[in-house]
Amino acid sequence: MRVLMLGGKQFIGRHIVEALLAAGHRVSILNRGKSLDELPPNVERLRGDRDNGIVGLEALKGHSWDVCIDVSGYTPRQVRPSAERLRASVQRYVFVSAVSVYGDPHDRPVRETHPRMPPAAEGVTEVDADTYGPLKVSCENIVQEVYADRCTLLRPQIVVGPHDPSGRYTYWVQRAMQGGEMLAPGDGSDHVQVIDVRDLARFTRTVIENDVGGIFNLAGPRLTWAEFMHILGSKNMVWVPAEIIKSAGLTFRELPLFRPEHGARSSLMDVSNERARTAGLTLTDPEVSVSDMRAWLLGKDVALALSSEREAELIHSARQQRMRAQELKPPT
Repeated sequence: MRVLMLGGKQFIGRHIVEALLAAGHRVSILNRGKSLDELPPNVERLRGDRDNGIVGLEALKGHSWDVCIDVSGYTPRQVRPSAERLRASVQRYVFVSAVSVYGDPHDRPVRETHPRMPPAAEGVTEVDADTYGPLKVSCENIVQEVYADRCTLLRPQIVVGPHDPSGRYTYWVQRAMQGGEMLAPGDGSDHVQVIDVRDLARFTRTVIENDVGGIFNLAGPRLTWAEFMHILGSKNMVWVPAEIIKSAGLTFRELPLFRPEHGARSSLMDVSNERARTAGLTLTDPEVSVSDMRAWLLGKDVALALSSEREAELIHSARQQRMRAQELKPPT
């Protein structure tokens, strides 16, 4: 098949391109070309800038593909021109969205039938924590408007794996590799859920090879933090209660992946993958995901989101709290 990738050289796009090439498909990518990529030479490289609207898509003129996979659409300003420009040039448009479109629903698990957040106005171009979900909703609406049953919407969980630039999952793998006394968030009963990027890439290939339309949540196994820490191989954990983490003002950026049960956006750690699994999604064992991340991190100097000094302070606070609780405990 002839496949056009909008984006394609970074993390998610890179893995999808590699999965498509391994299956014998021909791939073109459109990006600005301002930095080198590590993709094979047989990938056709087209240059353009989606932020410039239809003018930035001139390189697409005169070409046609079986499928377009959009991994770089974050705003309507980027997505509407590409969707409309390619309407007659591709048979299917696959848009990589996010589970963030659901906001923070109360009902769990989160399924594709859940209501989405209100869409952002098409003039919004700033992507931040508040606008990301609504912007993805707006982009989904545009793709559905233009392509109807010729589109596929993929809503992945937090995506992890080799070449991940975000540092979220990377933090935990690297911190466990360092050894020593390690902060473990909560009490072990909270949940964490991610999707291995290789699973997302394989499912995307399945979608285009079988011409599958519809909407799919892409989520991996739902683990307790106790299970996750065990898989990480942490030998010297100190559980730091959620209230200490909250009172210390730590954010999702400083202590990535941790969302206390029933706290803000914890519903997005309970996402159903049933529909995608029925359509062919296969999942990598979490132990394999961690092992492969360890191998990828060897020799890399990646700064940790939480400093060792801050981690030690939180561990100390947790110990102090336990000592006070022990002192107040009535004698038996």
